[in-house]
Amino acid sequence: MQKIKLQDIGLKDYQDAWDYQNKLFKEIIDIKLENRKNNTDNQTPNYFLFTEHPHVYTLGKSGDINNLLLNEESLKEKGISFFRSNRGGDITYHGPGQIVGYPIINLDNFFPDIHLYMRNLEEVIIQTIAEYGLKGERSKGETGVWLDVGTPFVRKICAMGVRTSRWVTMHGFALNVSTDLGYFDHIIPCGIRGKTVTSMEAELNKKLSHKEVKTKILQHFSKIFKADCIV
Repeated sequence: MQKIKLQDIGLKDYQDAWDYQNKLFKEIIDIKLENRKNNTDNQTPNYFLFTEHPHVYTLGKSGDINNLLLNEESLKEKGISFFRSNRGGDITYHGPGQIVGYPIINLDNFFPDIHLYMRNLEEVIIQTIAEYGLKGERSKGETGVWLDVGTPFVRKICAMGVRTSRWVTMHGFALNVSTDLGYFDHIIPCGIRGKTVTSMEAELNKKLSHKEVKTKILQHFSKIFKADCIV
């Protein structure tokens, strides 16, 4: 069973978290390159970061800037940062009340299949929110986890966007637990028009323990990825 080092880095500025992800990402890739060069088989580590970001909009590498509905001055007035990211996907919001998970893992340790990786990440969230009575679903052609797919009331509860290189992953998912959904009004979330965003607390109309939700995420991640998450 593969081991994954768990780190909860708490509330972290997006740039600082990105820099830290890159450090771990490069560490794994460097070991893989060294193994290839020297025909060795040194074990690569795997990491899973939990974090939460101050208010920020991030745009994926293939995203459309027109999906940001605020200008630079308005962003400053509202205290929201903006970053162009190297993850996949379009624009999304990160902020307080969101559980952000960044698995930085070597897929060669699991399965070298990015499609399966994304579906497994979605399954982790689907099984997690099911414990709270929420039926998460996939929406064809759209990553992430949704509620009421195929109805006029479809809404996204968890966004996802990743980057991979040499089968090493970074970035990940953002699950809305107690997020202020008003911040999504200033973007076209994930570049998808006509669909809204929701949170676990908005759906359940009650407060939730972020610590408890994180514990459940890790339990399902460990089971689905057949991994042992250690501190």
